[in-house]
Amino acid sequence: MNMKIDPSEYKILIVDDVSSNVLLMKALLGKEKYNLLSAMSGIEALDCIARERPDLVLLDVMMPGMDGFEVAQRLREDEKYKDIPIIFLTALDDSQSVVKGFKIGGNDFISKPFKKEELMIRISHQLSLVAANRIIVRQTEELKKTIDGRDKLYSVIAHDLRSPMASMKMLLNTLMMSVTRENVSPDIFDMLEMANKTSEEVFALLDNLLKWTKSQLGKLTVIPQIVDIAELTNGMIEVISSVAAVKQIEIKMDTEDKFYVNVDIEMIKSVVRNLLSNAIKFSNPHSEVHVNVREEGNEIIVTVSDHGLGIKKEDQPKLLNEVTHFTTFGTNSEEGSGLGLLLCRDFVLHNKGHLWFESEENVGSTFSFSLPKAI
Repeated sequence: MNMKIDPSEYKILIVDDVSSNVLLMKALLGKEKYNLLSAMSGIEALDCIARERPDLVLLDVMMPGMDGFEVAQRLREDEKYKDIPIIFLTALDDSQSVVKGFKIGGNDFISKPFKKEELMIRISHQLSLVAANRIIVRQTEELKKTIDGRDKLYSVIAHDLRSPMASMKMLLNTLMMSVTRENVSPDIFDMLEMANKTSEEVFALLDNLLKWTKSQLGKLTVIPQIVDIAELTNGMIEVISSVAAVKQIEIKMDTEDKFYVNVDIEMIKSVVRNLLSNAIKFSNPHSEVHVNVREEGNEIIVTVSDHGLGIKKEDQPKLLNEVTHFTTFGTNSEEGSGLGLLLCRDFVLHNKGHLWFESEENVGSTFSFSLPKAI
């Protein structure tokens, strides 16, 4: 079913070296209120197209000098006009001409002498496609503006809040290292512990948000350096071990070998930190998180496994979906944004690797990512 269109919004160029044919088509199409243009030769047609950019060309095949096939060929080779639909008008009644026309890029054929109803239906069909394409282009542009605006807003918010939150986090970390339940009241200690935990979560969210928006806006630059991924991972375990200690979770890494990769170190640190943070968040208290680094062929694989909530089978397809930003609460009701894993996936892809996971509800999850081995 063709899309309903307003003929007055569309320009049709009629190209035919026989003036009576042009007049006939103008008479037929004029009644429908199309905006009509005409040309009597191939050269004149190309000039008119450059000047007026019609929405549809009705193009006679048999013309002296430059024939319709050559006009169509030139249009299809020009980036500005290659998408303009062409309906060939021809008295030729052989399949070779039809095949040639479609190979060049013609959209349809009408044989002369044509019937008015057939002409109108074929024109209406092509212009319906033009109308649909206009809607798609407009909606795509609007969506892009919306997404760009959202990402810029996220970037500004994250950038402006990240610095003061970093200072607050550092202050609370220092306080937590300086006080115990014995030298302050239990209530104050619990409040400090909660504030420290919240500041860690908010800072991680802002950090992820800032990096993710930079990734979406194409402002991330990969600066590859050769690094031992096992050593990098072990360093991130040390950084995050204080967070694990709150839930009495032990992080175990069973790798002592060195595995070299050529990656952006800060990006991969972010990936490992996010995966460890998620593993702690969704692990049961007094459990273990296992980290493994191994070599498989030309790749180095890093895996982080937890023992906890796991992910429901029906929720697994939502996990790396940019639209849903799917997340759930941790075992201690920790909140998440759903951005961390999206960021991990983007960063791993930027470094020529890929990320995947396996999960079983109420058992746990294993998240893995691969990186090319350094040569």
